[in-house]
This record gives sequence, C-alpha cells and structure tokens, in this order.
Amino acid sequence: MEQDRLPGKGSRAAQDVPYLEQLAKIRQVFPQPVSDRTHDAYFVISILRALDQIDAMKSQLPILGQPRQLDYEAARAARMPESMASIEEIAARLVATFHGLPIWSHPRAQVNVIAPPSIPSIIGALLPAIYNPNLVSDDSAFGVAVAEQEAVAIVASLVGMDPNKAAGWFTFGGTGTVLCGVKVGLEKAVPNAMEEGVGDRAVLIASEQSHYCRLNVAGWLGLGEKRVVLVPTNEANEMRVDQLESIASQAIQNGKRIAAILATLGTTDALGLDDLEAIVAVRDRLVERFGLDYRPHVHADAVVGWAWSVFNDYDFRTNPLGFRPRTVRALAGVCRRIARLGLADSIGVDFHKTGFAPYVSSLFLLRDQEDRRFLMRGRNEMPYLFQTGQHHPGKYTLETSRGAGGVLAAWANLHMFGKLGMRCLLGHLVEMAELLREHLEGHEATTVLNDQNFGTVTLFRVYPEGVDTWTIKQREQHDAGAQTLLEEYNEYNRRIFHYLYQRAMQGEGVLLSMTDCYRRSDFGLPIVALKSYILSPFIDAGHIEHLVETILEARRAIDWH
Repeated sequence: MEQDRLPGKGSRAAQDVPYLEQLAKIRQVFPQPVSDRTHDAYFVISILRALDQIDAMKSQLPILGQPRQLDYEAARAARMPESMASIEEIAARLVATFHGLPIWSHPRAQVNVIAPPSIPSIIGALLPAIYNPNLVSDDSAFGVAVAEQEAVAIVASLVGMDPNKAAGWFTFGGTGTVLCGVKVGLEKAVPNAMEEGVGDRAVLIASEQSHYCRLNVAGWLGLGEKRVVLVPTNEANEMRVDQLESIASQAIQNGKRIAAILATLGTTDALGLDDLEAIVAVRDRLVERFGLDYRPHVHADAVVGWAWSVFNDYDFRTNPLGFRPRTVRALAGVCRRIARLGLADSIGVDFHKTGFAPYVSSLFLLRDQEDRRFLMRGRNEMPYLFQTGQHHPGKYTLETSRGAGGVLAAWANLHMFGKLGMRCLLGHLVEMAELLREHLEGHEATTVLNDQNFGTVTLFRVYPEGVDTWTIKQREQHDAGAQTLLEEYNEYNRRIFHYLYQRAMQGEGVLLSMTDCYRRSDFGLPIVALKSYILSPFIDAGHIEHLVETILEARRAIDWH
C-alpha cells in the first residue's frame, strides 16, 4: 500500500484529507518563503489597507479615533474561536484597538517621554517582524547581529567610551538595562551570587528621584526592596553627593556590600542630572578608605539623557545651528553632566524615548567588555545552542529569545539622523520647551518647578488669583506652616489638569500629563505638578502660545474659593 507523504509535491489530494483543505488556506496567511508576485502584492496591500484605516482615524484631536470606555469585563469573557477568520477581518479588529490612543507626533500631545518613531525606525522594526531573526546567536540573526554591534560601537563612542573595549546588547526596556547593570555589580560585590544567592549582604544605592524600577530590580534580583537605600536630592533633582558618601560609608561600616550605585542622568519627570564624575570619585574614595576587595559598580541610568551626547563636541560658542541664546544655555547645561557618561561602568540607553524609535529599543552598555564574565553561563548548560557561528550573546544575556526590532530601529535612526539631525531635532524641542518656560515664568499665575533642569520637559503649577507666585514655590517646599495651602493648591492643579484633559479630548486644547508627586516637601507632603513633555518634531511657537492660552482659560474656568 502506498505510504502517506507530507503535504507538498506529490502529496495526497486536498479534497481527500479535510485538514489539507484548511492547510491550503493557512498557507495564504503567511508571507511566502519563495517569491510569489501575486501573494507578495497581497501581503503589502493587506498592510497598506490597515494603514489606510488607521489614517482615517486621524482628526484635529491629538488621539486616534474617539475616546471610548474600556470594557475589561467583556475582554475577560473572550474565548478562542472554533474556526478561522480572514486577514481582512482581523486587520480591521486590530485597527479598532487603536481608538483613543494618543498620537505622539501630534504637536498637541505632550503627555510623557514617549517619542514618535521615524519612518526608517518603523521599517527597522517591521522587517524583523516578518523574518524573525533571534539575537541569541549570529547563526540565527546573521547580519542583524553585526548591526547590533555597530549600534553598540556608535553609542559607546558617542558617550565617551572606547568602542574597542566596550560591550553591549539590546534588552527588554529601561528596567532591563538597570537590571543588567545592578546584576553585574551584584556579582562583583557578592561573588557567586548567581549560583549561591544573595542573602542580606548587599544594598543598592540610588537617589530619591531615580526611577521606581530600582524597586523592581532589587526585588527580582533577590536583594529585596528594603535593601534599596535612597540618597536625598537637591532642588535641581540631583543626588546630594555629600549624602551619598555618608550613606555609603555607613552601609559599609554596617557590614553591607554595595551591589551598585545607581546614578540618574535624566530623571523621568524633570530631567534631573546626577553628578556622575563626583559619584565615581566618591566610589573610588570608598574603595581606598575601607580597603574594599571589590569596586562598587556605578550604573548610569541615562535612558533619557543619553541623546544629548550628540552635543558633546558641538561648538556652543559659535553656535553654527543658530539656536536662541536661552536654548544654547539649556543644551550646554545638560552637556556639562552628559559629557561624563563615559566614566560609568555601565549605562542604559532608550531609543524609544529620546531616540525616536518604536517600543522596545533599549541598549545596555558596559565600559569594559571583560565585565561580561560576571554573567557568563557555561557552554555545557546550553547543549542545543551555539553549534555554528562566532558571536553568541545568549551565553550572557538574560533573554534567550531576543528580537531584532529594537536593534534595527535604533541602527536606522543612528545612521539616518547622524549628529546633525539629532542636534537639530533635540535643539528644536528644547527651544520650544524654553519658549514655554518663558511664557509660564512671565505670567503671574504660573510657576515652573524644574527651572534648574534643562530638557524638553516642563513641570509647572497654576495658582488662583491673589497668590504670590514669586514666593509660593519656596513656601510649599520648605515652610511647614504652608501645609494646608500646599494641599489646597495640589487639588487646584488636579482640577486644572482634568479641565485641560477634557478640552484636549474635544480637540480644543493640549494633551498634558500630571504627576502626583514631583517631589516631596521638607515636611513630607507630595507636590503635584502639571507636565508638558515636548517630543513632537511638528511643534512650533504657535502651539506653545495655544497651550498657554488654554492654561489661562482653565484658570478662569475653575471656580476656586
């Protein structure tokens, strides 16, 4: 009797085998492995139709489509269907999930540190989605593995590291970069922690204004959230280095080992910039003073601030790009700290923030490639991998499966923008942020909170008529007698925010965000702030003026006694 054969040339007729009839349909929902001009065109047209449907959702609103009530109860009732659906049906349903999503490139969307992706970076993310390279090894990534190393070398050189000695890889987000940095430091401080665990011997030191992922990292690494030691910050949202030295010294005297010192080069809310050079000097003094048998690892969380490295060799004196004097000062103010990034033992970079790439595109960078040994796993532990090829990041990365979309998106923007493009883009965004600050500082009803930080984010408060905005900021921060006023004006700013949000949803305002705790007052109360995060390349002076007008309109509309 003739043997059954696999579907393909010479296989059984589809009409004789029910599943083969379905298989023929299933094959049509995949890009074809061998070029088929008809099906290739269908593939492209399917994508274009989805893009057309998304484009039809655009309006004057800074969101796609219309805001809607999210129905999580219905979502929990979902079950897998019995039969197949068409590509067209699924594409339409995919598009529908975007209703209400902010359009980050819209000049009236100033919500958070979420950048609009460039076209090349979108292509960079799309192509790997089709062919699925895996960066666990170059035998499953090929040229994409080389592109990753190109991106590592470019960024290393940009931030002041030696690209021939540095090493790096893309990981699952900004939290992933901090996790990698602290893990390397933990292995230095507590040898063999990977095999034997941590116990309660180590602490993680970070500033009060550092990203809350410090808690995730400490918890997931087994340090424990209670082992995170916070250093106070000054009014510029910078770690107080004098307090760092005192706190770290006390930890060492108490028998603790320092897993890492986390320096923040661009806080998420205010773009506060820790003095990395001074932090490294403190670390070196601690090693000498206490005769430490390890060198505490300094990780720079620069996921926001790294991009300003393109100005490290910009001539601020001649200012060839013609930025306004206030903008030049702001750019130089950031660079005075960012220019020291190369001193860190490791840094984190997010291209999906100030690199204008799609999520997720995060780079972890080590100044000394030898530090990879702290994460290395033995070849015998992975017998089914690394049979061919010459570059195998899977031996030391947390991930085994590691997608290439973030790598090629970042690679595309690094090569497409170059220093000139990034300087013009960042310079314009800072110029618009500085223009907003000029307006807010020049009006009696508003005050800028992060006036000592120089980025594209502006944190500000609005006050009712009759408030002395020359002194109120200092009173709210330092005067315990102003506690009641602080609470009242926190509520006032919340009401301003909700008014602005409703206006934005009607297409008549600007979509801002709000932080419930920009920082705490000296007497422990949170200070609420409105936040404008400017990252759209399409914003101009008219949009800034419209924002200020809307803020003042909100002030007039809020009934406050």
